Amino acid sequence: MKVYARDRDTLWYFSQMFGVPLELIIDSNLHANPTMLKIGEEIKIPGFVTVPYRIKSGDTLWKLALQKKLAIDAIMILNPQLDTPYVQQGDPIFLPKRICMPCLQTNAGCDYKKFSDMIGILQNIYPFITVNSIGKSVLGKSIQEIRIGKGEKKVHINGAFHANEWITSLILMRLLNSYLLFLTNPVLAKKQNPLVWYQNIELSLVPMVNPDGVDLVLNGPPIMERDKVIKINSGSEEFVHWKANIRGVDLNKQYPANWEIDKKKKAPLCPAPRDYPGSAPLTEPEAIAMADLAKWNHFDYCIAFHTQGEEFYWGYEGHEPPESAQIAKEFEKKSGYKAVQYVDSHAGFKDWFLQEFKRPAFTIELGRGINPLPLSQFDDILKKVEGIFFTILSL
Repeated sequence: MKVYARDRDTLWYFSQMFGVPLELIIDSNLHANPTMLKIGEEIKIPGFVTVPYRIKSGDTLWKLALQKKLAIDAIMILNPQLDTPYVQQGDPIFLPKRICMPCLQTNAGCDYKKFSDMIGILQNIYPFITVNSIGKSVLGKSIQEIRIGKGEKKVHINGAFHANEWITSLILMRLLNSYLLFLTNPVLAKKQNPLVWYQNIELSLVPMVNPDGVDLVLNGPPIMERDKVIKINSGSEEFVHWKANIRGVDLNKQYPANWEIDKKKKAPLCPAPRDYPGSAPLTEPEAIAMADLAKWNHFDYCIAFHTQGEEFYWGYEGHEPPESAQIAKEFEKKSGYKAVQYVDSHAGFKDWFLQEFKRPAFTIELGRGINPLPLSQFDDILKKVEGIFFTILSL
């Protein structure tokens, strides 16, 4: 929500007026001098939107402010045409509306356009988040990273490495939505103090690593790539079980963590809907973007969301640090998912992260069934994985 500063307004005053932590208002308005705003300067108030309202019989601004649990000045600042708090029936005004419920729709498939629209919605309501493009997919789509918080501890979570696991993108966006709600409505967080998470942790999210593949599964092949992907798909025009990127390379088998072993182990010899690790490690732009992101940022913890199995993997050939075992126990306790230290698998992002950085990393297999998991599982998956998400923020 946007307001315009008046004489003697400060960001601290706006924080008190709207009941939003000052730190979030400052970070939503990096252009502004917190203690010396210019008259008419545009200021963004996170966690609120503006809604039109027409004065009804018996309405007063005092009554409306009481109903909205806001100071009357929170209404006055949105209506500079009012010289006094007195209004008449039929007058059109604007009211501030606090967002207290998730604003993202999660009842339909999440392709790249819907994902990008979701980011835009959250940026508009919560302008203290930042969005970066960390690279481009094969077809030129931006691989988008969302950042929140500014602590020294760095946590990274990603989803949709595999195309038909697009539900992981929805889950991650919904978890982010919950975090943002808690920050701007601390009462919703109950015993937790979400502002401490924000102050202590810089959270990096890449909810859709493989946008071309996700679009292929949900929308079918783009015209220019149609013949190529149908050939890779053995002539079939059904792509529901496709895991790879648009070139038929499995992005989670692209990393230099015993890549040669995985290449020899029953892997397809050429591009395929799944399991082909490529001609060499890190040939695909999506995999390169994720590797560069990890190298540049020195994340303390890393989590990759996949489906399915209701279990998670936390080790790789002894590269996991001692604290990984304790974190795994906590994840298991909070989610009900089974903790598995080792599996016969190589060349994955988690494997490489552990090998390269020796810091805790986890692959979480959400839900049960056959990929792609149905949206009917969404609420159950969300409930279980919330324990993992908020545990990693609380470490």
